[in-house]
Amino acid sequence: MQKNAPGPRIVMYATGWCPYCARARRLLEEKGVPFEEIDVEARPEARADMIARSGGQSTVPQIFIGDTHVGGSDELHALDASGGLDRLLAAHD
Repeated sequence: MQKNAPGPRIVMYATGWCPYCARARRLLEEKGVPFEEIDVEARPEARADMIARSGGQSTVPQIFIGDTHVGGSDELHALDASGGLDRLLAAHD
């Protein structure tokens, strides 16, 4: 999914079948923030990029807000619950 709007560049490396990816996708959509979703199965070269950018994480999703590696779905939801996600999004506006 590619959406265009002002704000931080949010990238989520994912697969179409992953329930954690779907959970993270729903949260970002509920927040109304644009994000780019990169399917690592459709683009195998993107998996290597994801692993390098995330410091060796090979599971999906891996989520980046600007240059900040958020982690996976659980980390994204914890960040949202603490208010940190809104602060991170605001810091990049």
